[in-house]
Amino acid sequence: MATASAVPVPASHLDVARDAEPATRAANAAMAARLPFGETADFEAAKRGLIAPVPEGLVRTGSGTVLWNLGEYAFIDGELAPATVNPSLWRLARLNLANGLFKVTDRLYQLRGFDISNMTVIEGDSGLIVIDPLTTAEVARAALAHYRAHRGDKPVVAVIYTHSHVDHYGGVRGVVDDADVKA
Repeated sequence: MATASAVPVPASHLDVARDAEPATRAANAAMAARLPFGETADFEAAKRGLIAPVPEGLVRTGSGTVLWNLGEYAFIDGELAPATVNPSLWRLARLNLANGLFKVTDRLYQLRGFDISNMTVIEGDSGLIVIDPLTTAEVARAALAHYRAHRGDKPVVAVIYTHSHVDHYGGVRGVVDDADVKA
């Protein structure tokens, strides 16, 4: 049985930016011409309800190791997509830069920008219902701590997974522990 092995990539192939192929450039230009990219209402809506952004744009472990750094995505914050990127996806990525704790409506909050997904918190009568607790325990713990810093220290009484992708359940141990599960 053959085993897979890593194939080294020559240094000359690393960090080499290529321009878009003509077909890609044309398709992306056609998309840009079709959609109303001048409208900015979506950007205002993405910021609506912001209570507090992700502190310093960073999620750190207790020892200070950076787990998530929104600054790594600063290149997206330009108006125009490069020819290599679908302009609609570029716009969506820019909208996703809105981060922090957001009030959606009474008793319903979202935590955005702590990793690649969002965590929703419902304030129930006896505690918090957490929906889709992010990808890892560490970022989920940081997001819940951010929520609690601004909304109070209420217990998590239920967790809901909307479906079975890791970005919806991977962080559950950051919002509950084994004792909570066994109770």
